[in-house]
Amino acid sequence: MKKSFSVLEIILVITLLGFLYTAFLPKTKINNLDELTNRISLYITHLRYKALIDDKYDLSDPLWHKQRWTIKFFNCRKSVGGIYYTIYTDRNKSGHPSAEDSLKDPLSNKNIYSFNTCNENDENSKYVLLTKQYDIEDVNISCNDTTTLGQLSFGSDGKIYSKLSAFDNESEEYEITEPCTIKFISKNKDTKEITIYPFTGYSKQEKVE
Repeated sequence: MKKSFSVLEIILVITLLGFLYTAFLPKTKINNLDELTNRISLYITHLRYKALIDDKYDLSDPLWHKQRWTIKFFNCRKSVGGIYYTIYTDRNKSGHPSAEDSLKDPLSNKNIYSFNTCNENDENSKYVLLTKQYDIEDVNISCNDTTTLGQLSFGSDGKIYSKLSAFDNESEEYEITEPCTIKFISKNKDTKEITIYPFTGYSKQEKVE
């Protein structure tokens, strides 16, 4: 007569298999820089397509170009410390992005937005808080023409701009004509770059040795 397994024996086998699986499974450490650059690369692709289908040109408005879709990096206020970024269109042309004008994360439907208090909330994506989420110490943009950490703005014609002029009828000022890199520097001095190419907006991740 064939002996059947008891419940205790089955539990013991399952436990043993679980232990062996845990013991020998390769441990994959999540790399903050890789996670960050993957996310921002996806956001930039989304931003580029958003700009292509949302033409801001308005013949009656000499400052229409200030509404171009933009990714911009900021410092949190000094009492908080850190860096964050926002993706937005400046509809009122004030130079100050708002949550209402920000791009939505296509996965979470949260605003890709924060303010200089750099607080987390239910409306905005926590992933814009570069220092809090990814231990980023600094961001360097090679084509930066601003007095801040820098920005990139995208036109409906595929062109990219390092700044949006505050003067009338200067829609073509600050167009980038050479590849521009966004370098992320972590607190332990690891670095990784995203290179963005002119005319097409194509982006590519690059590890800095």
